[in-house]
Amino acid sequence: MATRKRKIELAPATMSEADGVRYLHLGTPWVQGAMRVRKPHTLELEYIQRMMAWMLFRHPDEVAEGHAVQLGLGAGAITRFCHRNLRMKTTAVELNPTVITACRMWFHLPEDDARLTVLNADAAQFVADPANHGTAQVLNVDLYDHDAASPVLDDEVFYRHCRALLSDDGVMTVNLFGRDASFERSADRIAAVFGHDTLRSLRPTKEGNTIVVACKAFAILDRDELARRAENIETRFDLPARKWLRMLRALPAAPRTPAT
Repeated sequence: MATRKRKIELAPATMSEADGVRYLHLGTPWVQGAMRVRKPHTLELEYIQRMMAWMLFRHPDEVAEGHAVQLGLGAGAITRFCHRNLRMKTTAVELNPTVITACRMWFHLPEDDARLTVLNADAAQFVADPANHGTAQVLNVDLYDHDAASPVLDDEVFYRHCRALLSDDGVMTVNLFGRDASFERSADRIAAVFGHDTLRSLRPTKEGNTIVVACKAFAILDRDELARRAENIETRFDLPARKWLRMLRALPAAPRTPAT
């Protein structure tokens, strides 16, 4: 997963396997990503599946169209899924070069092509670059270092740049630890930029990962429409979208004025 450049050296990516699942680590037992060896193009980890909840907020005719950006490569699961299964234009931004090498050696990440670009770059600099603004319909943010303690990019300036990166109808998902005291602070920062009413979250996984969904322009959808979209996602892409819908919630954070 991508991290902010610091004076210490980046931890080298390592791999382990158990019960048919291959895991990515960064010098600690913390799991940074996973892939089922016999099913490399499915999404193994539950929180990674939930990172795809942005699909509920895109029109069914356009759900797999446009440009998907991932900040933090992990084991490449979302990048592979967007590129191969959804066939979207896909860009992944990862600071640690050993993670990119590991994904290509052990996790079936293909070489760059006309639709895939994997950048060894700083996510903060990427989203701050005006040349990238307005270019992504989908943004997945999963930015934890080897300690996996809290997001390494998590201030209002960063989220303001994330919002600028999105097209007018763009959607962002962010992985946060929902059982950690920092969750409320992170959610408030996202709300300060996107507007509280545009945010939704899913219940925490058993490991504590809570996915926050933020829409640049939010249209209130009734449950029947969301149910139709969930069924479409399950039928076309074999993802548990109806389960996402049952756990989708408005954030309880206090409303704040969105940034301009």
